[in-house]
Amino acid sequence: MQDVTDLPFMRVMAHYGAPDYYFTEFFRVHAQSRPEKHIVRSIVENQTGRPVFAQLIGEEIPHMVRTVKELLKLPVAGIDLNMGCPAPKIYKKNVGGGLLRDPAKIDELIGALRDAVPGRFTVKMRIGFDSTDNYRPILDLINKHGVDLLSVHGRTVKEGYRSDVHYDFIATAARTVRCPVLANGNVTSAPKAAEVVDQTGAAGIMIGRHAIRNPWVFRQCRERFAGTPVFAPALADVREYVDRLYRETRTPEIPEAAHVAKMKKYLNFVGQGVDPEGKFLFDMRRAMTEAELFAVCDRHLLTEPARPFADEPYAGVIARPNCETPVESCSLDTVTA
Repeated sequence: MQDVTDLPFMRVMAHYGAPDYYFTEFFRVHAQSRPEKHIVRSIVENQTGRPVFAQLIGEEIPHMVRTVKELLKLPVAGIDLNMGCPAPKIYKKNVGGGLLRDPAKIDELIGALRDAVPGRFTVKMRIGFDSTDNYRPILDLINKHGVDLLSVHGRTVKEGYRSDVHYDFIATAARTVRCPVLANGNVTSAPKAAEVVDQTGAAGIMIGRHAIRNPWVFRQCRERFAGTPVFAPALADVREYVDRLYRETRTPEIPEAAHVAKMKKYLNFVGQGVDPEGKFLFDMRRAMTEAELFAVCDRHLLTEPARPFADEPYAGVIARPNCETPVESCSLDTVTA
């Protein structure tokens, strides 16, 4: 997730039960680009015990290949091509989800990257741009170029995050391509993960935004698939998570007000599981200082510390659009089946 899956966030997720794989924020590739230093840190300083794939977004083949060669000098598990980002500022540049309009370009780009990556090369995509007309031809290209892993978000770019997820299209990919397929889109919990894997025949699931809300979700998925008791966090556990997230993501150069604003982006998701009326979200959004923010957390999370944290987001309790992560290219993943 852009602006989310950085090194501190990866460390937090690892504390509660890391995914099997991490995918970095995407490296923006163009003629003047160099791998962003803060994203490089999430690779070279990774001590989570989990592999990290370097995610790229771009369409200029010489510069994509150049960047791949630079990144392969780092301890990456592989290279990932983003063909799914639905943000208008991304797809209008014909990158991310914008590539899905042009199968010929995809053929050329994936072919060049496959030649440049001697190890694992993975692709993340949606099921189309504004229609699914190109979906099957693109799946054929995944086979043609020997992609090692395909992650499919079951919506078109234009559907964003608003529509139902078309899991039947993910099932089509699982039947069609020769590599493992990860199912992505509204995987909100371990029970939902099991349902999606069963419905699609996917090899595993990719979780993005709902890992912000519930950092135990990867552990819970493993426990559910193993048939062992599934950990059920209480509000006191959520309070500890908020404190850890605040401390891990805080750096000396970030003013307090700016860091509180950043925490609100995370807490917009966490709040979806705190109370069905959205009272936590209402109060949290009005906090301006660290002291005010944690006073809100104490009031809502420690008054009844043993009360269960909701497994699924409460219906009608949503993050405001202007508080969500700027680009939600779900990059935090787990293989759970």
